[in-house]
Amino acid sequence: MGFEEALLAFLEQRRLAYLVVARLTSRLKRRAAVLQQWQELDENYAVGEFRLRLLGWSVERRFVVVRERVREDKEAVGRKLIDVPGYTFRVWVTNRVEPALELWRDYNGRATVEQRIEELKNDLSADGFCTQNFWATESAFLAVLFTFNLLSLYQQAAAPQASYRQPATLRTAVFLCGAILGRAGRQSVLHLSACWGGLDKHKPLLELVLSWKNQTSPKLVPPEDQLANAPCTI
Repeated sequence: MGFEEALLAFLEQRRLAYLVVARLTSRLKRRAAVLQQWQELDENYAVGEFRLRLLGWSVERRFVVVRERVREDKEAVGRKLIDVPGYTFRVWVTNRVEPALELWRDYNGRATVEQRIEELKNDLSADGFCTQNFWATESAFLAVLFTFNLLSLYQQAAAPQASYRQPATLRTAVFLCGAILGRAGRQSVLHLSACWGGLDKHKPLLELVLSWKNQTSPKLVPPEDQLANAPCTI
């Protein structure tokens, strides 16, 4: 979905930088195979770039290529091209202006994306359901994503400086609490576990959540809404 004209044009319209893995179409493979100018990094790696306008695209865009030599002692990442034996290739499309090597290093530092996917699978059971109906399956999956985003926003609002905690950790430390329903005279009383921390621990977190302000980037606001909210001058 990321390697689509609609998304790339959307980001460019709002002047947002992107570095997106390219889908290796036949035309893109042919162009990468004939690339002559490479920056050799060591005996195994080289980077290069070219510009190309793909079918259905409105403009020409920049592509960054990493070439890796296939070795017996290490599994090379990327795709093999028939016209260039002995190497694998990885290609990105970008609107950024940094050198190709810097962009590759930046992409490799994308940090915890894979860990977040594992959390969706293991902590929130994103891969543990499948209904007979497509729309029901999609609805369940979107509910999982919605829950994950809520947990992320909760962490930002409740403890902005604290280290990241996985959904399963949050569930155990924050949302799950041993409790017993009892009575005090004629009133029903809910006795909360002292280990959970009770209101002394969680009331400040709730207050921070309620006072949290939306930090959406102005660049993501549609142009028509920006004009509607712009101050009027005479």
